[in-house]
Amino acid sequence: MANNKLEKQLENYIIENKELFYRLAYSYVKNIDDALDVVQESIYKAFSSIDSLKNFDYIKTWFYRIIVNVSLDLLRKRKREVVTDEEFLLNNDIGAVDNYPNIDLEKALEALPDNYRSIIVLRFFEDLKLEEIAEILDENINTVKTRLYNGLKKLRISMDDKNKEVNNE
Repeated sequence: MANNKLEKQLENYIIENKELFYRLAYSYVKNIDDALDVVQESIYKAFSSIDSLKNFDYIKTWFYRIIVNVSLDLLRKRKREVVTDEEFLLNNDIGAVDNYPNIDLEKALEALPDNYRSIIVLRFFEDLKLEEIAEILDENINTVKTRLYNGLKKLRISMDDKNKEVNNE
Protein backbone atom coordinates (compact mmCIF):
# COMPACT_ATOMS: atom_id res chain seq x y z
CA MET A 1 0.00 0.00 0.00
CA ALA A 2 2.84 2.40 0.83
CA ASN A 3 4.37 1.72 -2.59
CA ASN A 4 1.15 2.81 -4.35
CA LYS A 5 1.20 6.07 -2.41
CA LEU A 6 4.83 6.67 -3.37
CA GLU A 7 4.06 5.91 -7.02
CA LYS A 8 1.19 8.41 -6.97
CA GLN A 9 3.45 11.06 -5.38
CA LEU A 10 6.08 10.37 -8.03
CA GLU A 11 3.49 10.62 -10.78
CA ASN A 12 2.26 13.99 -9.48
CA TYR A 13 5.83 15.26 -9.10
CA ILE A 14 6.68 14.32 -12.68
CA ILE A 15 3.53 15.93 -14.09
CA GLU A 16 4.11 19.15 -12.13
CA ASN A 17 7.76 19.46 -13.22
CA LYS A 18 7.80 17.96 -16.71
CA GLU A 19 9.07 21.18 -18.34
CA LEU A 20 12.04 21.32 -15.95
CA PHE A 21 12.94 17.72 -16.73
CA TYR A 22 12.68 18.28 -20.47
CA ARG A 23 14.86 21.41 -20.23
CA LEU A 24 17.50 19.56 -18.22
CA ALA A 25 17.57 16.66 -20.69
CA TYR A 26 17.68 19.06 -23.64
CA SER A 27 20.63 20.92 -22.11
CA TYR A 28 22.59 17.67 -22.40
CA VAL A 29 21.43 16.10 -25.65
CA LYS A 30 20.66 19.27 -27.69
CA ASN A 31 17.90 17.61 -29.65
CA ILE A 32 14.12 17.70 -29.16
CA ASP A 33 13.50 14.02 -29.87
CA ASP A 34 16.44 12.81 -27.79
CA ALA A 35 15.39 15.03 -24.88
CA LEU A 36 11.90 13.55 -24.98
CA ASP A 37 13.41 10.05 -25.10
CA VAL A 38 15.61 10.85 -22.10
CA VAL A 39 12.62 12.09 -20.08
CA GLN A 40 10.57 9.04 -21.04
CA GLU A 41 13.40 6.64 -20.17
CA SER A 42 14.00 8.50 -16.90
CA ILE A 43 10.34 8.16 -15.93
CA TYR A 44 10.47 4.45 -16.71
CA LYS A 45 13.64 4.02 -14.63
CA ALA A 46 12.17 6.05 -11.78
CA PHE A 47 9.08 3.85 -11.53
CA SER A 48 11.19 0.70 -11.97
CA SER A 49 13.50 1.68 -9.13
CA ILE A 50 11.03 3.49 -6.87
CA ASP A 51 12.08 1.22 -4.01
CA SER A 52 15.48 2.96 -3.96
CA LEU A 53 13.76 6.23 -2.99
CA LYS A 54 13.74 5.94 0.79
CA ASN A 55 12.46 9.43 1.56
CA PHE A 56 10.19 11.45 -0.70
CA ASP A 57 11.91 14.64 0.49
CA TYR A 58 14.84 13.68 -1.78
CA ILE A 59 12.70 13.21 -4.91
CA LYS A 60 14.20 16.21 -6.70
CA THR A 61 17.83 15.15 -6.44
CA TRP A 62 16.91 11.49 -6.98
CA PHE A 63 15.01 12.17 -10.20
CA TYR A 64 17.54 14.74 -11.47
CA ARG A 65 20.28 12.14 -10.98
CA ILE A 66 18.29 9.69 -13.10
CA ILE A 67 17.86 12.29 -15.88
CA VAL A 68 21.54 13.24 -15.82
CA ASN A 69 22.62 9.59 -15.94
CA VAL A 70 20.24 8.71 -18.77
CA SER A 71 21.40 11.80 -20.70
CA LEU A 72 25.06 10.93 -20.23
CA ASP A 73 24.36 7.31 -21.23
CA LEU A 74 22.74 8.51 -24.44
CA LEU A 75 25.69 10.81 -25.20
CA ARG A 76 28.17 7.98 -24.59
CA LYS A 77 26.15 5.69 -26.83
CA ARG A 78 26.00 8.36 -29.51
CA LYS A 79 29.80 8.74 -29.43
CA ARG A 80 30.19 5.00 -30.02
CA GLU A 81 27.84 4.99 -32.99
CA VAL A 82 29.62 5.56 -36.27
CA VAL A 83 27.51 6.05 -39.34
CA THR A 84 29.45 6.00 -42.58
CA ASP A 85 26.76 5.97 -45.23
CA GLU A 86 26.10 9.62 -46.10
CA GLU A 87 23.22 8.69 -48.38
CA PHE A 88 21.50 6.91 -45.49
CA LEU A 89 21.83 10.06 -43.40
CA LEU A 90 20.45 12.31 -46.12
CA ASN A 91 17.50 10.03 -46.85
CA ASN A 92 16.54 9.67 -43.21
CA ASP A 93 16.98 13.24 -42.01
CA ILE A 94 13.63 14.12 -40.44
CA GLY A 95 14.92 15.98 -37.37
CA ALA A 96 13.74 19.43 -36.46
CA VAL A 97 16.11 22.36 -36.56
CA ASP A 98 17.02 23.58 -33.09
CA ASN A 99 17.35 27.33 -32.60
CA TYR A 100 19.72 28.76 -30.01
CA PRO A 101 19.38 32.36 -28.91
CA ASN A 102 23.05 32.53 -27.89
CA ILE A 103 24.97 30.20 -30.17
CA ASP A 104 28.41 31.22 -28.83
CA LEU A 105 27.46 30.27 -25.29
CA GLU A 106 25.99 26.98 -26.52
CA LYS A 107 29.17 26.15 -28.45
CA ALA A 108 31.37 27.11 -25.52
CA LEU A 109 29.29 24.95 -23.17
CA GLU A 110 29.42 22.01 -25.59
CA ALA A 111 33.20 22.29 -25.75
CA LEU A 112 33.50 21.82 -21.98
CA PRO A 113 34.12 18.33 -20.60
CA ASP A 114 30.93 16.63 -19.36
CA ASN A 115 31.86 16.92 -15.67
CA TYR A 116 32.21 20.73 -15.93
CA ARG A 117 29.21 21.23 -18.21
CA SER A 118 26.94 19.17 -15.95
CA ILE A 119 27.72 21.31 -12.93
CA ILE A 120 27.32 24.61 -14.81
CA VAL A 121 24.00 23.54 -16.33
CA LEU A 122 22.61 22.31 -13.02
CA ARG A 123 23.78 25.42 -11.16
CA PHE A 124 22.87 28.19 -13.57
CA PHE A 125 20.20 26.75 -15.85
CA GLU A 126 18.41 24.61 -13.28
CA ASP A 127 19.20 26.92 -10.34
CA LEU A 128 20.21 24.09 -8.02
CA LYS A 129 22.27 24.52 -4.87
CA LEU A 130 25.79 23.14 -4.79
CA GLU A 131 24.74 20.56 -2.20
CA GLU A 132 21.97 19.31 -4.51
CA ILE A 133 24.38 19.13 -7.43
CA ALA A 134 26.84 17.14 -5.34
CA GLU A 135 24.11 14.68 -4.46
CA ILE A 136 22.80 14.41 -8.03
CA LEU A 137 26.27 13.77 -9.45
CA ASP A 138 27.33 11.67 -6.45
CA GLU A 139 30.38 13.89 -5.91
CA ASN A 140 31.99 15.57 -2.93
CA ILE A 141 30.80 19.16 -2.42
CA ASN A 142 34.39 20.45 -2.67
CA THR A 143 34.83 18.63 -5.98
CA VAL A 144 31.67 20.30 -7.27
CA LYS A 145 32.89 23.74 -6.15
CA THR A 146 36.29 23.21 -7.78
CA ARG A 147 34.77 21.97 -11.05
CA LEU A 148 32.29 24.85 -11.08
CA TYR A 149 35.10 27.37 -10.62
CA ASN A 150 37.33 25.69 -13.23
CA GLY A 151 34.43 25.22 -15.65
CA LEU A 152 33.46 28.88 -15.41
CA LYS A 153 37.09 29.85 -15.91
CA LYS A 154 37.32 27.68 -19.05
CA LEU A 155 34.00 29.05 -20.27
CA ARG A 156 35.16 32.62 -19.69
CA ILE A 157 38.43 31.98 -21.56
CA SER A 158 36.55 30.36 -24.41
CA MET A 159 34.06 33.23 -24.65
CA ASP A 160 36.90 35.80 -24.45
CA ASP A 161 38.67 34.04 -27.33
CA LYS A 162 35.49 34.11 -29.42
CA ASN A 163 35.00 37.84 -28.69
CA LYS A 164 38.60 38.56 -29.74
CA GLU A 165 38.04 36.66 -33.01
CA VAL A 166 34.88 38.66 -33.74
CA ASN A 167 36.55 42.00 -32.91
CA ASN A 168 39.58 41.22 -35.10
CA GLU A 169 37.46 40.48 -38.17
